Amino acid sequence: MVYLILAVLTSALIAVVMRFSETKIQSVFGMFLVNYLVCLILSRVTAAIASSAAVSFEQGFREPGILLATLLGTLCGVIYLYNFFMLRLNIKRSGVVLPSTFMRLGVVIPILIAMVFFREVPSIFQIIGILLAIGSIFLIQDPMPQGEKTSKRSAGSLLLLLLLLLGGGLGDSMSNIFDKLGNAALKDHFLAFTFLAAFALSIIVVLIRREKIGRYEILFGLLLGVPNYFCSRFLLLSLSRVPAVIVYPVFSVATIVLITLFSLLVFREKLSRRKWLALGVIMAALVLLNL
Repeated sequence: MVYLILAVLTSALIAVVMRFSETKIQSVFGMFLVNYLVCLILSRVTAAIASSAAVSFEQGFREPGILLATLLGTLCGVIYLYNFFMLRLNIKRSGVVLPSTFMRLGVVIPILIAMVFFREVPSIFQIIGILLAIGSIFLIQDPMPQGEKTSKRSAGSLLLLLLLLLGGGLGDSMSNIFDKLGNAALKDHFLAFTFLAAFALSIIVVLIRREKIGRYEILFGLLLGVPNYFCSRFLLLSLSRVPAVIVYPVFSVATIVLITLFSLLVFREKLSRRKWLALGVIMAALVLLNL
């Protein structure tokens, strides 16, 4: 569980950095470009440090399963950028509430994949915990303003929201798919190709949009890249030790708790009764998931 706890902490730190960057940066894609470059460099550094316990990057290309690691990693990097595009598009179409909810509900997909394809069967208490965790995602979101309810929920908007849910779920699932099907010695290669693909796509987007990368994009890209890389690494390590049907709901709702508490303590945001109730449900879910 240590790696899962570290994955939750670094995931919450990502959200904190993003929050502080909101009023500072001009080019979001520029910040992500720097972020993925940092992730790529860290993946190579950690691979070199761990070379005594695992294969080196050069040796990896002669290892069985390198093609799968390359394909899954590249696909994961593409999905990362896809999710970012879809999130921005959905926020423009439907506001913040619905996209945030659907993005978090993507946790259902890796849970279902783990249960259907990898035969991970949770206990009855863990099933209740999973259902409570999913319900808490709805509960913790602020309700949509009354005037927006009829105008926003068109068929086109619903389709975009479902595509966001699908992308978020598939992105989360890639680590578990690699853990179950890939060569464990090539986990650093999987991460390297993930961040390489995301970095390359970020360069293309920045060039097309002609965005400038200033000092704040570099600063927050650096601050974002460190927890982003280690979050991916710790999540991958936790999946090799804890069933995915436990990892994903715990990872999702525990991150929500930390982010909410940070907003409460640092940004002095007030929590509604609805959110306090949601936090209570989350706590109950976490207890059940660990029985």
